[in-house]
Amino acid sequence: MTTTENILSIRAQFPILRREVNKKLLVYLDNAATVQKPISVIESITHYYSNTNANVHRGVHTLSQEASAAYELARKKVQQFLNANEDQEIIFTKGTTDGINLVASSYGERFLSDGDEIIVSMMEHHSNIIPWQILAEKKNLKLRVAPIFENGELDTQALYALFNNKTKLIAITHVSNTLGTINPVKEIIKKAHAQNIVVMVDGAQAVPHKQVDVQDLDADFYVFGGHKIYAPTGIGVLYAKKKHIDTMPPYQGGGGIIKTVSFEKTVYVDGALKFEAGTPNIEGAIALGVALDFVTNIGIENIFKHEVDLLDYATSKIKHIEGLRIIGTSNHKAGVLSFSVDKMHPFDIGTLLDKMGIAVRTGHHCTQPLMQFYGIQGTVRASFAIYNTFEEVDYFVESLSKCLTMLR
Repeated sequence: MTTTENILSIRAQFPILRREVNKKLLVYLDNAATVQKPISVIESITHYYSNTNANVHRGVHTLSQEASAAYELARKKVQQFLNANEDQEIIFTKGTTDGINLVASSYGERFLSDGDEIIVSMMEHHSNIIPWQILAEKKNLKLRVAPIFENGELDTQALYALFNNKTKLIAITHVSNTLGTINPVKEIIKKAHAQNIVVMVDGAQAVPHKQVDVQDLDADFYVFGGHKIYAPTGIGVLYAKKKHIDTMPPYQGGGGIIKTVSFEKTVYVDGALKFEAGTPNIEGAIALGVALDFVTNIGIENIFKHEVDLLDYATSKIKHIEGLRIIGTSNHKAGVLSFSVDKMHPFDIGTLLDKMGIAVRTGHHCTQPLMQFYGIQGTVRASFAIYNTFEEVDYFVESLSKCLTMLR
């Protein structure tokens, strides 16, 4: 359970929340882009470089053994956090985008062929569109788009109507980064598997906010980035079912992925390491494990409830503002509040809010097709994390009203 005292205690763990921006105490509401980092995560990076820095899986000396153990412990923590069947289903990547590209390049190259079809949705982030477009152009595949309703919910019946014997893969977001909509991915996966369709879920906006059980979902692939769940940038995760890991070719070539190399033939290692060529982001993986400890200690359910309470409060405060249009009004939302205001550019609103010490995101949020659907240039997006408060929401709404008055 989150109380005011608990939130203040949590906030105290984030050094950046004590800084000022434009002589105002920072109010950080750009959490869907990246969240701030608790001191435990920051210190884990310092500790690694001060005490353990060495390459992994390559040395017999003490530092290398310690670094390898810490790196693999982080993999185990991710496995437990996602409830994967085994730790070798957890591949460390650079982030969500890298994970999607890995699936497109490795699985897509081997198992998709001329005339096959891939389905994405209207609400996808560019990172879950462009890799499939590249693959489709390269292999003469067809990319099909499932529509959404005006309120930002996926039209699942239209999605299922796209299924045919040429449909080989669905790439779908679990939670929209722009709309906040939570998609019924478990239902989608079940119906897809009944048609022998593989499903990859973009979990970038889901994993930091709600419990994700990949075995319960039965996802073939599930990706997320560490920097949205209190870990550093440059580290992410691709969960893949073992049957896919066993049959997919390496994404990249290099050291760390081999059993033997000769000029005639290379034999690759088994498991996740086959997809982790070169020196990995060791400190990032370790810090990701610490970030997951941070989330687990608070409780993902408590985090989700607090963020949704903030969302509901903020929504009730701004929905009556003249000329303001909330983009994404599903009843099933995470803590994302996107809106546009008549005759005002989002950048102007965001710039004025910054003068008041408030960080929000403005623009198309890497979802340009979605903006085209709504007929707008972009939105202002306020997104919430466990360290945000109701007092910050009050200040945001008050400041927003001042900005709109100035712009009018």
